[in-house]
Amino acid sequence: MSNTIQKYKDYVMTGFMKSVAPIAIERASGCSVWDEAGREYLDCFSGISVVNAGHNNPRVIAAAKAQMEKLVHCASYLYHAKPVADLAEKIAQIAPSGLTKTFFGNGGAEAIEGALKLARLYSGKHEFISLHASFHGRSWGTLSITGNQARKKRGGPYAPGIAFAPTPYVYRSLWPDDPDRCAAHCAKCLDDVIRFETSGDVAAFIAEPVLGEGGIIVPPANYFGEIKKVLDRHGILFIADEVQSGFGRTGKMFAIEHYGVTPDILVTAKGIADGFPLSAFTTRPEIAAAYKPGDHLSTFGGNPVSCAAALANIQFMQNEDLPTRAAKMGEYAIQKLQDLQKQNSIIGEVRGLGLMIGVELVRDEKLTPANSEAEAIRDSLLRQGVLIGVGGVYGNVVRFQPPLIITKEQINHAMSAFASALAEVAQPATV
Repeated sequence: MSNTIQKYKDYVMTGFMKSVAPIAIERASGCSVWDEAGREYLDCFSGISVVNAGHNNPRVIAAAKAQMEKLVHCASYLYHAKPVADLAEKIAQIAPSGLTKTFFGNGGAEAIEGALKLARLYSGKHEFISLHASFHGRSWGTLSITGNQARKKRGGPYAPGIAFAPTPYVYRSLWPDDPDRCAAHCAKCLDDVIRFETSGDVAAFIAEPVLGEGGIIVPPANYFGEIKKVLDRHGILFIADEVQSGFGRTGKMFAIEHYGVTPDILVTAKGIADGFPLSAFTTRPEIAAAYKPGDHLSTFGGNPVSCAAALANIQFMQNEDLPTRAAKMGEYAIQKLQDLQKQNSIIGEVRGLGLMIGVELVRDEKLTPANSEAEAIRDSLLRQGVLIGVGGVYGNVVRFQPPLIITKEQINHAMSAFASALAEVAQPATV
């Protein structure tokens, strides 16, 4: 056993993990990581959708190093720092129209909580609506608005004033072949939730444009348009949680762009700085003005090194047009997976946008979740040197979320390994 793995067992809290991959990663570059023994792995999970521009992207690393040599920390809300100002300006340029004021934090949960607080202060209202199957973080506040019992066990009771609306999970809906009808039904349900499950004091509705931890659930094209009509009738803000789907992952800089709707607050993290800890929420100036002295702060938020890395990361994405590349590579990968679906009945659905792809595994026509099979496939791929994720509310979705710089050759390698894993699960070895 690796000395590093032994130290994890002895000194690192990991009881919250069902399992930890038995490898100790020592270095990384592009779409690959290497363990301490020197074995290379193709990373098709990007550290949970973080290193969108690739591991150790040279331009990002160079920007971070240059900033480290000048300034690492200055409490950027007590003083002014150029990387913070430059990054805020850049986000204003790339965010949906009108969203020009940004607060920087450290992680996704912190940013979500800040956005919730801001929505309350601006609206003067106090309740929230979220979606079934959603995931918004692991702090108490973000778990309160998370619609997944598996993530909330042993943590309650949670915050009052939270209601949940149905997710447009088309594959498991009453209308698996009619996405538009599913979306219209969910919009009607939202209106009912507002009228019957709240006191009419709703500050905001929060949703992921693509539900990541829920199982890469892609809402129908008309969903958010229908939802926005309901929200506008009731004077409710829309918070788009793009912690996982942002920064080119889905084939657009932000996933909400696929739906032609502008949120009131946009929350980002993960892919914002290609691995450096940073998060943000961005909104219109009049909403941002609801914050008054003493309302909010973050000691490490807007760290100059992370902000410099994020700025270089975004510039690289724009120069290389990574969102377009993600769209093209995603189409290629989805086609490969759909070809495998024709030969493997365990694949119930292949879905995704760009390189945010989910493969839902089922055991029969009743759509019984094949969760243990999904874990076995992940383990098989690990043995073959390919890293993927497994998630979904039923634990049966294989997640392909590689760096956006992945090549067709690397996708082919991953798909070949996946095909072998499927065969292995379908015909397990006998002892």
